[in-house]
Amino acid sequence: MIWLLLVILFGLLLIGYPMMVPMIVAPLVVMWVYFPEVDPVVLVQQYYAGLDSFVLLAVPMFIFAADIMSAGKTSQRLLDFIGSFLGHLRGGYAITTAAACTLFGSISGSTQATVAAVGTPMRKKLLESGYKEKQAIPLIINASDLALMIPPSLAMIMYAVVTGTSVGELFIAGILPGIIIFLMFSVYSYLLAKHQNLVGNDHKATWQERLYAFRKALLPLGFPILIIGGIYSGFFSPTEAAAVSVAYAFILEVFVFKTIKIKGIPRIAESSAIVTAAVFILVAAGTSMSWILSYAKLPSGIIASVFGSEPSATYVLIVVAVAFFIGCMFVDPLVVILILTPIFFPVAETAGVDPIALGVIITLQAAIGSATPPFGVDIFTAVAVFNRPYAEIVKGTWPYILILLAASALFIIFPDIITIYQEFMPANPGGD
Repeated sequence: MIWLLLVILFGLLLIGYPMMVPMIVAPLVVMWVYFPEVDPVVLVQQYYAGLDSFVLLAVPMFIFAADIMSAGKTSQRLLDFIGSFLGHLRGGYAITTAAACTLFGSISGSTQATVAAVGTPMRKKLLESGYKEKQAIPLIINASDLALMIPPSLAMIMYAVVTGTSVGELFIAGILPGIIIFLMFSVYSYLLAKHQNLVGNDHKATWQERLYAFRKALLPLGFPILIIGGIYSGFFSPTEAAAVSVAYAFILEVFVFKTIKIKGIPRIAESSAIVTAAVFILVAAGTSMSWILSYAKLPSGIIASVFGSEPSATYVLIVVAVAFFIGCMFVDPLVVILILTPIFFPVAETAGVDPIALGVIITLQAAIGSATPPFGVDIFTAVAVFNRPYAEIVKGTWPYILILLAASALFIIFPDIITIYQEFMPANPGGD
């Protein structure tokens, strides 16, 4: 059965169908061939069940808020602010790129949106400072992975939908790992620049210029503060935070910065609606795929053969990390989370793995897989945005992938790094 499922999935993908088509067709064919006694209406019910979650209301609103700010000048203001402090350092533009991806990730929650918004202006500056294409673009792609680690993360929302885990806690837990990965990228960027004698900006910004850049970036910087502060304090839930983010982005870009006309909002909303529809179709299809696998009792066989009777928490995390990393190399991360999480979550709970730590590690693997050949989604986003050949882009990704894998190993060995926030804040901040 599993081979028929895989043949249909990858066969339709190779022919050129979008991911949602094989995700819908494969379970239907498998059900007709192996389980003819099952009424096809059951799969339709699974589509509905997959979308019947209050938490999912946050997805279209975060996407809409990110699209509004992407259409405006938010990313450029953040870049100017970070560059005023770091641009003159050795490797400063590379560090600025990683920092900007981290900050913009706190607005977009999407690696692909971050590649487009931050990558376009930063690629030019990296090339001007001596970086080659095979160094600049891979840095942008992999630094954009931080967008999934820093809230609001769409991957974390999907994990919460599947497991019932608190979205607020996941958001808070991802911050420290995201900062650690940013620091690892920064150290590598400095050492690379030193090795290749790459210099930063000839002009070191004065404190007056830095203050001016800070003032311009102050309101965009308020976005993550508003989201995290509101959730942390319990003032609003993550779903309510998504609604607040839309209002904040709208007021900022339309009335304060005046970079977007009100008549341009429907066009942005249309773009957000298209992306949201694609995401929700994938969610519904992923739920049906997960159901057909469970009906065939495949998860129980996999769990028994891979984990044995009493696996340790560390071993479970290693297996989970490998499975999600490989899966996200080939398939959209949201789909992998929807299909694999129900398989591994119960055994992880039995082994004593904290569900928040598990969610952050799964999110990190989704981020790494997004930028890993052969089919990482961020690679193809970069091909489209920068109009560069696939081979050139993937050639320089491996140092960053190794850094991210090293970070994964660190968090698996020391999961308390992820859950340390629990010592300083109440459980389930801001509700679900």
